[in-house]
Amino acid sequence: MPRAALLSIHARVEGAHPSIWEDPSLVQLWGPRFSAYVVAARDHALFTLGRFPDDARRRHVAEDAAARLHSFLAGRRMTYGEAGRGLGVHPNRLRYAAPTGTVLIRWDGARLPTVWTVPRPDVDPLDARCELARRYLHVFGPTTPAAFAKWAGIARTQGRQAFDALSASLTVVRTPIAEAWILTRDEPAFRAPVGPAAAARLLPSGDAYFLLHGADRELLVPEPERRSALWTPRVWPGAVLVAGDLVGTWRRSQADVAIQPWRRLTRTERGAVEAEADGLPLPGVEGRIVVRWVA
Repeated sequence: MPRAALLSIHARVEGAHPSIWEDPSLVQLWGPRFSAYVVAARDHALFTLGRFPDDARRRHVAEDAAARLHSFLAGRRMTYGEAGRGLGVHPNRLRYAAPTGTVLIRWDGARLPTVWTVPRPDVDPLDARCELARRYLHVFGPTTPAAFAKWAGIARTQGRQAFDALSASLTVVRTPIAEAWILTRDEPAFRAPVGPAAAARLLPSGDAYFLLHGADRELLVPEPERRSALWTPRVWPGAVLVAGDLVGTWRRSQADVAIQPWRRLTRTERGAVEAEADGLPLPGVEGRIVVRWVA
């Protein structure tokens, strides 16, 4: 989501400002699992055509939705609610057009998304899927074809097909939960000594750092009670990192930031978390951030 994307960028890029998610180098689209994503404009094809279905029925659904939306908009931009009403369908059905690579959106997280159509990227869907899998392996590895398919919202056979196509560049590894794969070129990074970590970071709900499913969550958070606190049945909280370690969760309401640590933090650690909260580039928030520590 745009506001979450802003905080994800802030956690990784020095000098991030409240409108950085609107930079021309970025675009918004309905990406994996039809969720709203902010991605690099040059990666538009990967996050759309990379999820294009293989079976004829789903392809027809995607192509038909895209063609109808393109014809109706005729170069216009409008909210997806208006577009849905104009086409006589529930607006959420417009998301089925996303894997064709012809739909972009703009959503600030408050009002309805604006939608418009663009030319289809000149990229083969399988090539796009393989590159999307390569990115997934780099960010989430060690991982599996099933985990990739779950994250991307594609068929398991498509996930396996992508991993098979990349097999020459993959290495099998053992993890505490099962065998998995990494990119061979990433092995030196796995073996390298851990570098210095930021004193504190507040990662937003759905951040890629913990966007995991199933047993993969055990690799990041071994304790079951803590997993249930981070990956809740409804809207996930954010994750609190201190010196690179996941130490709790956080939620925000306007200028009020509630932090629930999983262990006792030192005065220095608390100070680092409060300083990070105070520096969040939050648009439309009046006054200074107030941090509440929740037992």
